[in-house]
This record gives sequence, structure tokens and C-alpha cells, in this order.
Amino acid sequence: MLPMTSARPGLPLPVILDGDPGLDDAVAWLLALASPEDLAVLALTTVHGNVGLDLTTRNAGVVLALAGKDVPMYAGADRPLLTEAITATRVHGETGLPARDLPEPRGTVEAEHAAHFIVRTLRERPGEVTLVATGPLTNVALAFRLAPELPALTREVVWMGGSTGQGNRTPAAEFNALADPHAARIVLESGAAVRMFGLNVTMQALATPDRVERLHGLGNRVGAVCAELLSFYAGMYRERYGLTGGALHDPLAMAAVLRPELCEMKPMRVAVETQEGLNFGRTVCDLYGVTGEAANVSVAVGVDDVAFFELLTERLGRLP
Repeated sequence: MLPMTSARPGLPLPVILDGDPGLDDAVAWLLALASPEDLAVLALTTVHGNVGLDLTTRNAGVVLALAGKDVPMYAGADRPLLTEAITATRVHGETGLPARDLPEPRGTVEAEHAAHFIVRTLRERPGEVTLVATGPLTNVALAFRLAPELPALTREVVWMGGSTGQGNRTPAAEFNALADPHAARIVLESGAAVRMFGLNVTMQALATPDRVERLHGLGNRVGAVCAELLSFYAGMYRERYGLTGGALHDPLAMAAVLRPELCEMKPMRVAVETQEGLNFGRTVCDLYGVTGEAANVSVAVGVDDVAFFELLTERLGRLP
């Protein structure tokens, strides 16, 4: 695995944010955009997932408007590689961003497909760019298929997806993995350096009522919007899991790009089940090395959720 420090010491880490906003993607992207000393956000690339591509792309523009930032946007895949598209509107609402005080989208969407942009950028900056993927991995897999040399040119793929244990969309599968398991398999087996943040850790990072109130108490628009989004989210988590707040899945993965020490990582062999059936979309993690196969993924197995939320709150407080 490559070292988890800037490719250019002393300079912000170049990143492409690939995702399907979605409320927790939006919070994650706001965290990244609030951290220019750590991250140079080259582009937002959108993919199908929590809602359809038209809405995830629109929501990317809303995130830029909330942050007051100008970053290029590229729309990508509107469906999985082989299966039918699924969405998560029950969790994220019909629009993906169920908040009232939202601005109109900022910026325009570039004509180039997201996968082509990823290929072009990684070829231009070999070994420098981290792909932070907080949705299905369709765009990344397409880029890796279009340019077989790309995994070796990618500094790192940081993915919020999968789990060492249970799923959430099915008993076996986490949503981002289930939404395109064939893409996940391509990326995890590509030879690229991959860090995976699955449900086993993200379900420990909860937006509890007191934490949501702290976001609201920041006194800025971003804090108020994030508090509203996470309050919407919390109802489903109370109903389904008996938890006191919604899990901050995507923001945790983003925070770990900023501060790798927030999570305990373990190298292991991870396979993705692409055979139809009860385990379709499951990330099969060899926790104990029983297969004897070489590790292909660095998997998060522990989290300092207090330090994570301190970072999230401080950074979101910087925005308008």
C-alpha cells in the first residue's frame, strides 16, 4: 500500500470526489471542500446510487453552492455495469437532499464523461491523485477498464462501501456494494491501493441528537442544513436499528483521508460476491487470513468517533 500522506509533501493532496449525493455524501463533500489546506479537490464526479444520476448531479451543484466553491463537475454512469439500478430514496428522500433551505445549484456540468475525466487526470498526474468514492464504484471501474494501466497510476482509492459483517440493503450486502457488485469486484481486484470503510466501522460513527445540535449551533447555513439532513436520516436508524442517530458513513471515509489515524486499519483479502443469490453484493472479508491469499484491501476495523466528530464540526463551521 502507498503511504497515507500527500503525494507532494507540504502541499494539499489532490483528490477526485466520486459519489451519489445523497445526504451523507453531501456532508462528506462539504467536509472536503472546507479543508483546502489538506485537500485539493480537482472535481466532483457523479454516479447513480442513492437517487438517479440526474439528481446526484444536481445535488453536486447544490453542495458547491452551499460551500461557496467553484469546482468542475462531471456526470458519470447512470446505471450499474450489468444489473438493474437501485436507489435508496427511503433513506435519502426522493431528491437525495431532504432539506428546506437549499440554494440553486452552482456551476455547470462538463461535457466529458466522468470515467474519461478520471482516465485523463490520472494519466496526467501519475501517482498523485486519490479517488475518494462514496457511492457505487461504476465510474472507477469503467475508468480502470478503459485504461488498464490506471490502477498503477492511482495513488489510492478510498471507498465507503461493503462491510466485514452484516449488510444494510440486504442481510449480506451494503448498499454501495450491492448497487454495482461487478464494479466493486473490478476495483478491489485491480491491484490499486484500496482503503475500505464499511458498515462495521461507519455504524459506530453516529450523528446523535447532541451532535446534530452542535452542528445546528454552529450558526452558519451549512451547519443548519447538515443538521436538518441528519435529523431526517435519524428516523430510519431509530426505526430499523434502534440507534440514537444516523450513521455518518461517507463523512467518516472522507475524514480518514484527512486524518488516517482516526481509523484502525487491517490488510486483508476482500472478494465481492457477484453470483445471484442471498449473498449477492457481499464483501467477503478474510479477517483471520484463513484463505492464505495475499491482502488486496486495507479495511477499517476501528474508529475514534469522538475525534472524528470534532474534526467534522470544526471544518463545517468554516463554511458559509
